[in-house]
Amino acid sequence: MANIIETLKERGLFDNVTSPDLLKQVESPTTVYAGFDPTSSSLQVGNFVTIMGLAHFQRAGHPVIALAGGATGMIGDPSGKSSERNLQSHEEVERNLVGVKENLSRFLDFDSKTAPAKIVNNHDWMGRFSYIEFLRDVGKHFRMGTMLGKESVRARMESEAGMSYCEFSYQLIQAYDFLHLWDKEGCKLQIGGSDQWGNITAGVDLIRRLRGGEAFGMTFPIICDSSGQKFGKTAGNAVYLDHNRTSYYDFYQFFIRTEDADVIRFLKIFTFLPMAQIEEMAREMASAPEKRLAQKILAEEMTRTIHGAQGVAIAQRASEVLFGGSMEGMKADDLIKVFANVPSREMPLDSVRGAGFLDVAVAAGLCKSKGEARRLVTEGGFYINNIRITDHAGKISGELLVDGRILVMRAGKKNYCLVKVT
Repeated sequence: MANIIETLKERGLFDNVTSPDLLKQVESPTTVYAGFDPTSSSLQVGNFVTIMGLAHFQRAGHPVIALAGGATGMIGDPSGKSSERNLQSHEEVERNLVGVKENLSRFLDFDSKTAPAKIVNNHDWMGRFSYIEFLRDVGKHFRMGTMLGKESVRARMESEAGMSYCEFSYQLIQAYDFLHLWDKEGCKLQIGGSDQWGNITAGVDLIRRLRGGEAFGMTFPIICDSSGQKFGKTAGNAVYLDHNRTSYYDFYQFFIRTEDADVIRFLKIFTFLPMAQIEEMAREMASAPEKRLAQKILAEEMTRTIHGAQGVAIAQRASEVLFGGSMEGMKADDLIKVFANVPSREMPLDSVRGAGFLDVAVAAGLCKSKGEARRLVTEGGFYINNIRITDHAGKISGELLVDGRILVMRAGKKNYCLVKVT
């Protein structure tokens, strides 16, 4: 069996380690943890690098711990941020924790007999500290010079936004988390993105100072696409793992749109497909890039991993609908998400049901006049719910309204208008 570190390197999931001795350490089962702060009700695909890291360790036979940061989430990690986060209330953090724990439960095996996964909440142990106790028991073991020398701290100190004492203290809490898991769970390795290096090494140093033992840290690279855009962002918006935040269709489409220059690398990083299969896809893509087979496989694998077979089916069906496929069986809520980026018009029920096709097309803004709508029908380019309309005098029946509240009209191949019946 390949060493887990070698596997991660091969798949582009390796950035740095605190000691080369880690390669020897992971030849035997080693408990590893990664932290996820509940800054939102759902994790994002940007978190997927660290999630995949935990999953690879578990598959290699190592016990893994996912730490949901009920305490650290109250502060906000300054690493990799240009400005301070808005502080969340305890109630907001608790609500977000529910979503984070649900997200993590999709990827980790909590029933494994050889390498079980656990989810822990650092508020369970941090909540017992008073401010004075934390300063005496933890703070006294940190040196200001070392803390100020951390890249994540130095970058913020030199920025216009600066850094508050609240954020500056974040690394102490994360370091203590590692110490606590070392004591209670025998955890010897913390993993995270490369922006976590300063926080991870703070924990390694604290364990060495207080316990005299060697703990380890390992980081993953921050994944960017070929244009330099940080992975997980699309038009400035995050892509969430919760389908209520990012629909199955939008999630699927995010990966379908992957550039040729990135897709093979993303297949290595974000899927468990065998390397030989990925290399074969690279050869196929080189000979027939227009087929975009690698993008389709990436989108299917990612959507299936996050949302299951049902999510893949809904996303693919939605994609077909957007390109003229049948809407049979589609629900109104699904269509609203599929056509979220097309023009829409709210219209009262009594102005739609029973009204003429041409009248509704004009009222909805699909056509400028009834004459234009009539010509469109004559030329075979007028569609309702992706069904070609040939009757100039036809009227909107109740059966055409999806769930009684949605009508999709189209002129030509791509000019859609979504009618929302109120």
